[in-house]
Amino acid sequence: MVDVSGKQETAREAVARAIVRMKPATLRVVRRGNAPKGDVLGVARTAGILAAKRTPQLIPLCHPLRITGVDVAFDDDLRRGELTIEARVKTVDKTGVEMEALTAVSVAALTVYDMVKAVERGVTIARIQLVEKSGGKSGTWKRSVSVSGHPRRKPASRPPRQR
Repeated sequence: MVDVSGKQETAREAVARAIVRMKPATLRVVRRGNAPKGDVLGVARTAGILAAKRTPQLIPLCHPLRITGVDVAFDDDLRRGELTIEARVKTVDKTGVEMEALTAVSVAALTVYDMVKAVERGVTIARIQLVEKSGGKSGTWKRSVSVSGHPRRKPASRPPRQR
């Protein structure tokens, strides 16, 4: 584990994103909130928040941090059958929260998969990536394009409409 005892505490923030791909019909079920297991987005949001808080127990050598905020948001593209998950994690500490943000979107995406697998087995999780980070000695960093080469798309701050 890296010794951070000599570092200054600063405000730090990290944003990670993941894409969950499914058939448009499956995404409609998610939007409506009537999947066999219940409210997919509500449960996935809670799972992502809990995962961020548990990161040091899951990832060896991660420092336990005093997380001051976690937000998990969703956006969707029905035509493409894509659900975008974005996690924003904040702290005032001696090291960053990139791993917490990445863990949050990963577990939220896995939760979506688990909750819709009875509707569709072909769901895939793609493009889990750090989108931006700020704070600390290295300052601010932002990804200009996604891993796939597509321009960044910012998810809505609210969940998709539930019909």
